[in-house]
Amino acid sequence: MASSTPNPIGPAVTGNPAHRPSRDTQLAGRHITLVGLSTEHADGLYPHIARRENAHLWDYMSDGPYSELSDFRANIAAKAASTDPVFYAILSSTSGSVIGFASLMRIETAHRCVEVGNIMYTAALQRTAAATEAMYLLARHAFEDLGFRRYEWKCNALNAPSRRAALRLGFVFEGVFRKHMLVKGRNRDTAWYSMIDDEWPDAKKAMEAWLDPGNFDEEGRQRRRLEEFRQ
Repeated sequence: MASSTPNPIGPAVTGNPAHRPSRDTQLAGRHITLVGLSTEHADGLYPHIARRENAHLWDYMSDGPYSELSDFRANIAAKAASTDPVFYAILSSTSGSVIGFASLMRIETAHRCVEVGNIMYTAALQRTAAATEAMYLLARHAFEDLGFRRYEWKCNALNAPSRRAALRLGFVFEGVFRKHMLVKGRNRDTAWYSMIDDEWPDAKKAMEAWLDPGNFDEEGRQRRRLEEFRQ
């Protein structure tokens, strides 16, 4: 005899689909500004993330490395023209120079889900307040301006720095997809992380507190770690 007990189903979700990211968007912070990536950024990036000495930066990326300026320019042009991912250049607020790029990708407006990825930081940006600010600005834009309810971070499971960064920023580890992809002829197991709209207010509060100038001494060293602001 069939059971009359209803099956559990998820709660009803109302509201409109999320908005698509646009490369025309400009997101300004204290340390950096995010603008749509363009071909004009190629030459400024090339010495810092291309050439043989920077090949290691591309170990966990789906493309690269690049040893020829012409090939790098073509790649940046392709990124600039892409509508998914949507790429943003990261510009230094002090010098105006381009010091990295990142993207919003796997854009699912109907489900209100988006991923931050293709993150490339030059040495000038790595392990700085500006790097954290770039991630803060993109997350705030995704949740508050575009209306997404799920914000994803995925990386090669062997990429320990990326995995640490996700947890530091407040993403929640969801597991590893084994034999998920073949990238550059090698197996990739993918570690999945997410932040959802219910978690964003606390994550936002922590990031803003960490980024506050009062959290840094005269030498620019943090007084408290980001994780401490979420405890």
